[in-house]
Amino acid sequence: MYEDHWKLSDRPFENSFTRSANYYPAECHQAGLLKLRYTIENRRGVAMLCGPSGIGKSLLIHLLKQQLPENYGPVVTINYPILSPPELIRYVAESLQPGSLANTNDSASALIAIERSLRNYLQAGQHPVIVFEEAHLLESHGGLEVIRLMVNLLSGEADGESVWTIILSGLPTLLAHTHRYQPLDERLAVKCLVSPFTQDETVAYIQHRLRGCGGEADTIFRNDALDLIHTLSGGIPRRINRLADLALMFGFAEDRRQITGDLIESVQADLLPGVIN
Repeated sequence: MYEDHWKLSDRPFENSFTRSANYYPAECHQAGLLKLRYTIENRRGVAMLCGPSGIGKSLLIHLLKQQLPENYGPVVTINYPILSPPELIRYVAESLQPGSLANTNDSASALIAIERSLRNYLQAGQHPVIVFEEAHLLESHGGLEVIRLMVNLLSGEADGESVWTIILSGLPTLLAHTHRYQPLDERLAVKCLVSPFTQDETVAYIQHRLRGCGGEADTIFRNDALDLIHTLSGGIPRRINRLADLALMFGFAEDRRQITGDLIESVQADLLPGVIN
């Protein structure tokens, strides 16, 4: 809608993480990606990825899948962890090998199916990775104990600590949950804590996104607008995207030549009526 007005080739602030060009290599994100690769490529059992909603955890997992060598996989993502222990075991079994539980629903058969799948991957020289999204929800359903026990499967046959790697990805409360559950906390190879952008990183992120679509931040956004975007977003990429995208739309609608701080305030007021007068 607004691309021609701002002389852009595309919408720069889309939230889709399937476009790897959208990734801005901030220091904490790069460190998290490196730690996860270390865990998997050294065949460790469990890793943790923590950060607030919208910080880019799913994007890091997507990039991780792209960067891993071919023998590290499959990478399976479980997006709905609110399951009872038996349901969770069956879910993992079916995720590793679809159709493996066609004729049974009991947990024992599911565990046997998981072991069979892991052994097949091991013999094929593969190292599977299971990613639990929203892993902070696992504790209330007994899922953390299931994770700890599953890591031990075929441990005696592994060429390393484990025949597979489990990544727990969730909100910062996950850190407290695992800290209280010492048996699992001791098994964590790494803890990746992804922090919000600094003000300089927020500006660099906006510049990175705009350049990917043929634009320049200092041409389209005035400095006071950039500063306010950082303050209002708290340095969270998803919030930055929302504010910046709407600012481009409002600026187009008002036929502006540049995004200013007052326009960012108008955008925020539209998102949160009554907060900014």
